Amino acid sequence: MIKFEPVFFDSMGAKSTATLVETPDIKIFIDPGAAEMQPSFPAPQKLKIYWKKLALERIKNLMKKVDAVVISHYHHDHYLWKEEDIEFYLGKKIFTKNPNEFINESQRKRAVELFENLGRSLGVNIWGTKKEKKKYKNPLEDLHHALSKDFGDYNARREVLLRKGLAWFEKLSNEWNSFQEVREFGAGEASVMFPETRTYRFGETVIRFTPPLFHGVEFSRTGWVFATIVEHGGEKLIHTSDLNGPVIEDYADWIIEEKPDYLIVDGPMTYMLGYLVSNITLGRTIENMVRIIENARPRVVIYDHHLLREPGFRLRTGPVWEAAVKNSIRLTTAAEYLGIRPKVFMIYG
Repeated sequence: MIKFEPVFFDSMGAKSTATLVETPDIKIFIDPGAAEMQPSFPAPQKLKIYWKKLALERIKNLMKKVDAVVISHYHHDHYLWKEEDIEFYLGKKIFTKNPNEFINESQRKRAVELFENLGRSLGVNIWGTKKEKKKYKNPLEDLHHALSKDFGDYNARREVLLRKGLAWFEKLSNEWNSFQEVREFGAGEASVMFPETRTYRFGETVIRFTPPLFHGVEFSRTGWVFATIVEHGGEKLIHTSDLNGPVIEDYADWIIEEKPDYLIVDGPMTYMLGYLVSNITLGRTIENMVRIIENARPRVVIYDHHLLREPGFRLRTGPVWEAAVKNSIRLTTAAEYLGIRPKVFMIYG
């Protein structure tokens, strides 16, 4: 049997996807981090500061009680990053995003800082031997469904963006080959693993991790993440991390193929509509979530992070909620799953 608890999410007042997952074999904390809401969030600054503080207090309290920690990527709302927080990783199995590849410059810097702090605390050398040079294939080769989409008048613009994205990817991949390698390590008080594409077994519990996935649209400059799959006793939970919708059709296809019982997925950044999110992108995320609901038919979907940053989120993603009602799927925000009113409605609605 799988139990899960949304520890803190955007709907609860701070940017976070902090989730506790428990089976009879292992307690896992996925993405134990939190950040303050953006200036446009409809709440007083004092409350935003308080909610972030509350989130971190809850996260740190629960971190003391788990066996394993998952860090899907190195944005501050997904992991404890300060030097004084290293103690919360001690004694844990740490499954964390590979800092040597499929990572942008800012996240690489944050990853190295985390590992240097952890290495100093444990008396462990984090640096490996010279990194072997690797040829990285074009990630679009694995996105057959997304590339087959016809966006009409937007197709030409999309082709330009994909070409620019590929040039950025090739530049980054050259940098990955020049990095000094941060190595996986195990010590008496912690073990660090870069788990992309791997499977781990703890008793009757199986934990799987995806390959690196784009953080949003193809070649999103925010980098890459991985998703986590936990299986036990015929049940399956997926925590997608930051797929922003999901935007990419092939990622939705993968979720449908997996058919999870419990799906924890971040929604589109509707508060950025017209700025970082186009109507085309929003339409893709809505279509993908409707397909997931209709075809994967999970028992519970936590639809939250990014989405709960403006009060009109339910209207903007209306077809998703309608599909859930039509198919008798429990689609809910993390706050409402816990019986709490989402903080975004504090002033509005």
